[in-house]
Amino acid sequence: MQKLIVIKYAELNTKKANIGLFLKTLKKNIQLSVSEEVTINYDKGRMYLIADEKNLPKIVEKLQKVFGIHEIAVGLAILTNDLDEIGAILIKELKLKEFQTFKIETKRSDKTYFMTSPIINKKLGEIVLKNLKNVKVDVHQPQITIYVEIRKTSSYIYFETIKGLGGYPVGTLGKGLLMLSGGIDSPVAGYLAMKRGVKLEAIYFDSPPHTSIMARNKVIKLAGILKEYQGNIKIHCIPFTNLQETIYKEVPKEYMITIMRRMMYRIASIIAHKNNCKILINGESIGQVASQTLESMNVINEVVKIPVIRPVACFDKLEIIELAKKIGTYEISILPYQDCCTIFVPEHPVIYPQKDKCEEYEKLFDYESLIKEAVAKEVIIRPLEENEELDSYL
Repeated sequence: MQKLIVIKYAELNTKKANIGLFLKTLKKNIQLSVSEEVTINYDKGRMYLIADEKNLPKIVEKLQKVFGIHEIAVGLAILTNDLDEIGAILIKELKLKEFQTFKIETKRSDKTYFMTSPIINKKLGEIVLKNLKNVKVDVHQPQITIYVEIRKTSSYIYFETIKGLGGYPVGTLGKGLLMLSGGIDSPVAGYLAMKRGVKLEAIYFDSPPHTSIMARNKVIKLAGILKEYQGNIKIHCIPFTNLQETIYKEVPKEYMITIMRRMMYRIASIIAHKNNCKILINGESIGQVASQTLESMNVINEVVKIPVIRPVACFDKLEIIELAKKIGTYEISILPYQDCCTIFVPEHPVIYPQKDKCEEYEKLFDYESLIKEAVAKEVIIRPLEENEELDSYL
């Protein structure tokens, strides 16, 4: 008998012939996440982690930030599938718990086992009722649920499950480039993209002296939180000052934001191509600001061929804030340091921009040279580590 961690997949089970890739990636991601020594075995139904018993709580905590996991349980591995032996161990464990009502849920991974799941439930229930006083079965609202899994030569029992993040293991669907600002929305968009199996790199547009070093540090810290869900993350820091100042001087004020976003998309597309990122990801939410009306999105989007994914497009602000608080980015995002998207904002930005006007205004300056200059001066930076503070980059 040995304590271990049982991992359930849920959505991964729909992958059928491709499930091997998803499970190998999940195993690799778990190994990256868990610093403690651990042995991992798996089949198409479950993954099993064996480690020093004193490390199990810490490992469970880390597993709650690994995408691709539906449920986590700490249980007992029993080297038999004999019901009497299972029952004896079960009684020993139940005597350590306080409860009056219970139910048993059995899963047979070995479908050739001579008893069906309902019969196993009944047999083990009889053993519990026979050996423990003042307890009864309640299949609707039990105080304790006993989970039993029967395999060919072994079995597992556990008493509670912890909900995982679900989704797909990060990296199974390729890489995406997250347009990461210091705001609330883009980190949430990155989190949701990772949940669908996309490994992130990030791009940040730096515009000193109009933006401060603290604004950049916000982004580095936000990337550090996202890093917890996928391992390392690369930030492509793009010097945007010359391009932004030129737009401010040459373009009619109402079109400045639209033109600026078109330039950002062009640069992001170049960086994505160079780094084998298949999509751009951003935190745009329909109608939230002038550049996020459907007309604006369409005019801005048309300058790139790469797909642009907007995970929070149909979320309202309160929903985004709620998720930002859940993943731990909210308190950093609301720090009062402006990014380049919030400076030079005109009083009345165009809500329904026209493509031909954008093209006309872009002819007023040599944006291609400015884009090449910005890309050439790209700086790769890393997320903050857990023990570093924002001002460490000053």
